[in-house]
Amino acid sequence: MGPTAGRARPGDAPPARPGDAPEAAQEATADATPGILPEATADAAPGILPTVTADATPAITPDATDLPEGTRTGPWTEGSDRGPVPPFPTDELRARLASDPRKSMWIRRAVASAAAGIIVSALADWRLGLTAAAVIAIADTIHRSRTTAAIPAAVRAPSAHRRTRRRLARLDRAGYRALHARAVPGSQCVIDHLVVGPGGVYSVDSERWDRRLPVRATKGGKLYHGPFCQADRLTHAIWAADEARRVVSAALGQQLMVKPAMVIYGPTIPWTVASVRGVDVFCGRRLRKYLQQAAKATSVARLDPDEIERIHAAAAHVLPPTR
Repeated sequence: MGPTAGRARPGDAPPARPGDAPEAAQEATADATPGILPEATADAAPGILPTVTADATPAITPDATDLPEGTRTGPWTEGSDRGPVPPFPTDELRARLASDPRKSMWIRRAVASAAAGIIVSALADWRLGLTAAAVIAIADTIHRSRTTAAIPAAVRAPSAHRRTRRRLARLDRAGYRALHARAVPGSQCVIDHLVVGPGGVYSVDSERWDRRLPVRATKGGKLYHGPFCQADRLTHAIWAADEARRVVSAALGQQLMVKPAMVIYGPTIPWTVASVRGVDVFCGRRLRKYLQQAAKATSVARLDPDEIERIHAAAAHVLPPTR
């Protein structure tokens, strides 16, 4: 070996160091196109991703012909047609608001709040006026929630009717016959329950009231549920008994006495049976005892089974059921 064998000559590559990749993996081939990276071989260094070849799996794009009719295939931001927009149901909303029984209450609350806010703003400051309007609205909301029924009347009435009907069904073995939801010919009103039994004939009006409000009766013949006078319900009970007496008596050809009664579900009734304007008012749970005690009273002429059936048949004929 000559004296220059261990020296590096100008133009020679630097000597390889431990850890360097093999020369074959680092140098490009002689026929490689300038500017294009070579493909990574199978023994390429770790961490280098292979070049995607032409036979790779292409991106899957759904065919527009396979989609349902009317499906948008482009972005929503393209074009002026963004699809049909459903119209806002203004007519339906207006009709629901107009028929809502709470509309008058909302109007009064808004008027009271606005008046309080304007007056306080004129006398002091608009901030105090806004606070006064909010206080009035909140106070009225709390007051109404404690003095109005939480259950609509359309829901309360059928519920009370069903409960009374179940209680009367238990009295069949005791000789009581009942008709439910009977219309009076020539009138829009309905008799809730007509009961015929050994103690006589009764027209029973079923009511379900808010249990949060107390029930009281005055010596002047008035019935109150909270702050609300129930004179119209007493009038209805009296009217139903009079109409049942008139129609059934005409069908029988003899005068018949029909006693009006009102059963109440929900609030606590502070008495056993109270006579208010001639209507016996009591709790719905006492209906069975009320009828049985009335049949035991010595002042009442008891009806025998044949009379009960005859009166019941006549009432069923002249008082058609409601639909």
